[in-house]
Amino acid sequence: MRVGVAWVLMVGGWVVSIAAQLTGSAGLLHHHTLIEGGAPLWLAIPLFLIGWQVMIAAMMLPASIPAIRVGALATVPVRAGAWARGRADTTFIISFAAVWSVFGVLAFSGDFVLHHLVDATPWLAARPWLIEGGVLLLAGGYQWTPIKRRCLELCRHPIELLAMEGESGAGPVHLGIDHGLACLGSSWALMLLTFAEGFANLGWMAALTIVMVYEATGRHGNRAAIVAGLALVLLGLPVLAGLASGGGA
Repeated sequence: MRVGVAWVLMVGGWVVSIAAQLTGSAGLLHHHTLIEGGAPLWLAIPLFLIGWQVMIAAMMLPASIPAIRVGALATVPVRAGAWARGRADTTFIISFAAVWSVFGVLAFSGDFVLHHLVDATPWLAARPWLIEGGVLLLAGGYQWTPIKRRCLELCRHPIELLAMEGESGAGPVHLGIDHGLACLGSSWALMLLTFAEGFANLGWMAALTIVMVYEATGRHGNRAAIVAGLALVLLGLPVLAGLASGGGA
């Protein structure tokens, strides 16, 4: 099976997430715990990336199964054995995950600065809903932007892009990075919501995974993106007004 590696990682990501939730250990690698716990950045970032990789496997790989399949077809000869196909899949996935890892480090670093800003600003510290609501509105509003639509189209139709690059001699590293950048452009704002919660909130993880998978593979994926954006904005407005509680910063 050409996407066997992806399925193993995807299922493994959900198993680890569920196990972490059931054992009460899900919050140990949360960015809030690592930052407020006083861990130095050189230690906090690698620890955070462990949990982040789990979320990438659980949430991003399901929507990327078609691209991984096409990537193997574009870079591995038809007569190649299962080992060659598995190696191409693994290389593609590692390159894809590397793109999202860079985003994770940037998000963690930005949150590190934000935590210190909040600690130094009592007015903002007393109003955490401003950040929570702002993240929801950002994620919802981004769903309607032209760059979101463009990147989503690349995610929805990987065959033309990946096949063309495969014909030009691009390998699985190049293809994995390109697909990772397309998915990053499409889903970074939604994954920012996941970043805010960590895998301590399985409900958010499941809901956002369903949204991203349908956006990338569903018949009406573009419409789903618009509807999801509206839902997030409607959810974010009362949070921003301090009338409800959203995700953590």
